[in-house]
Amino acid sequence: MSSDGPVYWDPFDREIARNPYPIYQRLRAEAPLYHNEKHDFYVLSRHEDIDRALTDWRTFSSARGPILEVIKANIQIPPGTLLMEDPPVHDIHRSLLARVFTPRRVASIEPQIRDFCTRCLDRLVGVEGFEVMTQFANEVPMRVIGMLLGIPEADQTTIRKRADAKLRTEPGKQMKVSQGALMDADLFADYIDWRAKHPSDDLMTELLNAEFEDETGRIRKLTRVEILTYVTVLAGAGNETTARLIGWLVSVLANHPDQRAELVDDPRLVPNAIEETLRFEPTGHGLARYVAADVEIHGQKVPAGSAMSLLVASANRDDRRWQDPDRFDIHRKISQHLTFGLGTHYCLGASLARLEARVALEEIVARFPTWEVDWDHVALSSTSTMRGWETLPIRVG
Repeated sequence: MSSDGPVYWDPFDREIARNPYPIYQRLRAEAPLYHNEKHDFYVLSRHEDIDRALTDWRTFSSARGPILEVIKANIQIPPGTLLMEDPPVHDIHRSLLARVFTPRRVASIEPQIRDFCTRCLDRLVGVEGFEVMTQFANEVPMRVIGMLLGIPEADQTTIRKRADAKLRTEPGKQMKVSQGALMDADLFADYIDWRAKHPSDDLMTELLNAEFEDETGRIRKLTRVEILTYVTVLAGAGNETTARLIGWLVSVLANHPDQRAELVDDPRLVPNAIEETLRFEPTGHGLARYVAADVEIHGQKVPAGSAMSLLVASANRDDRRWQDPDRFDIHRKISQHLTFGLGTHYCLGASLARLEARVALEEIVARFPTWEVDWDHVALSSTSTMRGWETLPIRVG
């Protein structure tokens, strides 16, 4: 990508997505408030600006969605879609799921996650190599979310594929957005109806039985439509991001064999290695917001009604915030990267994603102390919202 002429950034350009970091650096230096005229949206790229925007939900609203294409489509958002709500309604709906994602609840499922990772990786011991995404990374979050929701293992693959497919785009094109495409509610309808008659110790049962005070002050249970929305959002959000994180752990550590060797020798370093990978190669490069009121940024007016992209991946490498930000360092002291967001919409499943990644990486380095990526046959996923590996073949030593 040429560095001559005005800086240009386009989330739908697959060539830019191959290595967007040089462009992010130019945006921070030359156009900290950038306007993409072709698609008519604004961009913030500096850590300080994005930090401020993520905590100012009154100006930078989530009510139209967190994805540029969804905001531009201006469609009605179903109630209960946490990622697409502002307080106070957001806080009411979030508190219901917060009951489920307690630290104790998340920690309690570590044995099941480790058991699955062990079984999955043990069958790969002795092979010359394998494809990380399809043979391991995609499987882990799918099984965990399925376990939490109470979905039979036989049906989990179909659910993951349908959820992931909604995020895929054709190279250079935008995500196709429609009212029906947002919520694939029929996917879970039968499970919810069955679980209503057969309660168990899972998330669906908890949602079916939960009582709460809604925005009108009425004490009630969730409607069937609301439960379908909750479950659909959870299934989609939990699968794609964690799978991509595991893929980045494998590829980044392949490029830093000395640091990988440290993890093999001392697995206690794994949690911080995960934090550094989340900073260095976040799965979601940008969050989008609807500008609810006129706002002035860097001397320019951004009018109400605009769409704004917050490039968290750029903020994570801002040298105003991080020392030597383009260097990967598993010993780096990390206080607050923005990969999981900030403020009202801080990722509710962050602790679960960290747990899955930690267990996965601990089990990988315990079996495969060295590996090399077959770079001639890797492929990035084609999506405007996520950046991660679609295929990641490795050779193990």
